[in-house]
Amino acid sequence: GRSASSHGISLYRGWSFDSDTAITPKICITGSTSASLHQILPWLYYHKVIGVSHFILFVEGEAAKPAVTSVLESIRGVKIIYRTKELKEQQDRSRIWNETWLSGFFYKPCNYELFVKQSLNMEMAIVMAREAGMDWIIHLDTDELIHPAGAREYSLRRLLLDVPDNVDMVIFPNYESSVERDDIKDPFTEVSMFKKNYDHLPKDTYFGLYKEATRGNPNYFLTYGNGKSAARVQEHMRPNGAHRWHNYMKSPNEIKLEEAAILHYTYTKFSDLTSRRDRCGCKPTKEDVKRCFI
Repeated sequence: GRSASSHGISLYRGWSFDSDTAITPKICITGSTSASLHQILPWLYYHKVIGVSHFILFVEGEAAKPAVTSVLESIRGVKIIYRTKELKEQQDRSRIWNETWLSGFFYKPCNYELFVKQSLNMEMAIVMAREAGMDWIIHLDTDELIHPAGAREYSLRRLLLDVPDNVDMVIFPNYESSVERDDIKDPFTEVSMFKKNYDHLPKDTYFGLYKEATRGNPNYFLTYGNGKSAARVQEHMRPNGAHRWHNYMKSPNEIKLEEAAILHYTYTKFSDLTSRRDRCGCKPTKEDVKRCFI
């Protein structure tokens, strides 16, 4: 990671991984990103190493620039989808656009708009994952890494291989990064401390100190608390927001892992906040914070 930061992208040239044909289970990550190449490449590389074989990336902004996409499209197993007028028209006709569970987020700015966009992209990614013969699909942002703790080896593939056949969805609680310096340049190698999710804490400790710690705000210092999920690719799937999957024909059987987690490198640089502000046209007022952030 440090070499990539200082020497550009040369470290990632000539990646060589096992042939995908004989590997099981086949795991797909999908995500929507406007990040730079220097953020996306180590994120891709890390997940390739732990066993992800396929990536479906919906790109816009910086991530959609030719200098970025030409590199990403050269990597085996990476599928790029551009946010074109045709894509928007196709998604306007999608099934979930006409369903009530998502309608509360329609026609609102910033994070609400992103949430709808992510859900529509996930709906399309399910179809692509099935066509590509994937066994599992995970929705992940490019500031998140899957931490397959508890597996017999440090491998997401090993972790999911050991999941019982009757389980449809695996929940990974999220750990939020705790930034200790104001000059972070490469979050994945420079940030090492995380706030453990309450799902992985002894309940007497967590609730015993709850009032003192939260000070009236149950989501203190958390951008979210409900984790992310991996779902078996199967018929009648649909997204259930950016963090979960659902099925039109049944309630998915889900389990929550005791050690594996999502490491969320949230707002590790001040520019992460200002870019969000600039993208949404948010003012530094309480009203705009409520308007722009879920």
